[in-house]
Amino acid sequence: MPRILATILILIVAGGCQQEAGTPSADISPQPEPAAVDEGVADVSIYAAAVANPARLDGDADRDAGRQPAAVMEFLGIGRGDHILEMFAGAGYYTELLSHVVGEDGSVTAHVNTPVLNFAGDKFPARHADNRLPNVEILMAENNELSLPADRFDAVTIIQNYHDLYWESEEYGWVRVEVPAFLTEIYKALKPGGTLGIVDHAAATGSPAETGGTLHRIDPAIVIADLEAAGFILDGKTDLLYGGLDDYSKSVFDPAVRGKTDRFVLRFRKPE
Repeated sequence: MPRILATILILIVAGGCQQEAGTPSADISPQPEPAAVDEGVADVSIYAAAVANPARLDGDADRDAGRQPAAVMEFLGIGRGDHILEMFAGAGYYTELLSHVVGEDGSVTAHVNTPVLNFAGDKFPARHADNRLPNVEILMAENNELSLPADRFDAVTIIQNYHDLYWESEEYGWVRVEVPAFLTEIYKALKPGGTLGIVDHAAATGSPAETGGTLHRIDPAIVIADLEAAGFILDGKTDLLYGGLDDYSKSVFDPAVRGKTDRFVLRFRKPE
C-alpha cells in the first residue's frame, strides 16, 4: 500500500467535522444515553470541561446543541492520556475537543487529505495557527495512500465521513476508497482492546452503499457488516443524535434537513 504523503507535527489541541440528528433503523438497538453532566457542580466531567473551554475557535459552540459532543465522547470512552486518530478531521471541530479531553499527556492525530482541506477552507489553518493545539499532529494522506503504525492508538474516530468511503467525485477530486484495505489499516493501527467510534448520517434501512455518494448517508447495517468483516466487535450503539426531524429521501446538504439529520453512533472494539 502506498505510503503516507506527508505527516506534519503541529503542537496543538483539537476538534473534528460535519452535521445532523433522529430514529434508528431496526438493527440498531440503542443503549441508554450517557448521564447528563451538571455543569453547576464542582467536579465537572472532562467532556463538559472541553466543551466549555473558552479557548475554542469562534463559531464551534454554535454546533454543540446538535452534535452533543460531550455525550458522544463519553459514550466512546475517550480518556485522559489517550492517543487518538481522527480520520477525515476536516475543519477540526472534534479535533479541538478531543485535544482538550486527552490533555497534555495524550495526543490527537488529525488525518486530512486534499479534498477535505479544500472543503474545510480557512477554518483549518485558523484552528492550527500559532501552536494553539500543542498535542495535535496533522497527518496528510490521500485516499488509498494511508499507512499507519501498528498498535499506536487507543481510539480511532470517523465522524460523519464513513459514507464517503462509498463516494467518488472527479469534480471534488475524491477517489473511491478501497474499503477493505482502508479498514485493515485502521485495525492495524488500533491497540488491542482499542475503540473505533463511528458517527454518521442515517440512510433508510436497506439502502445500498452507493447512497453514501448520492445522499451522503449510509445504512448503519452496512457499517456494522463492513467492520465485523474487518475483525472489529460491535461494542455499543446509541440513538442520542436521533431527533425525528429528518427526511431520509433528501441529501444531508438539502436546506430542509441540513443540521437536523438523524445520526447513528456506533462503538466498536479491536479484540484483545
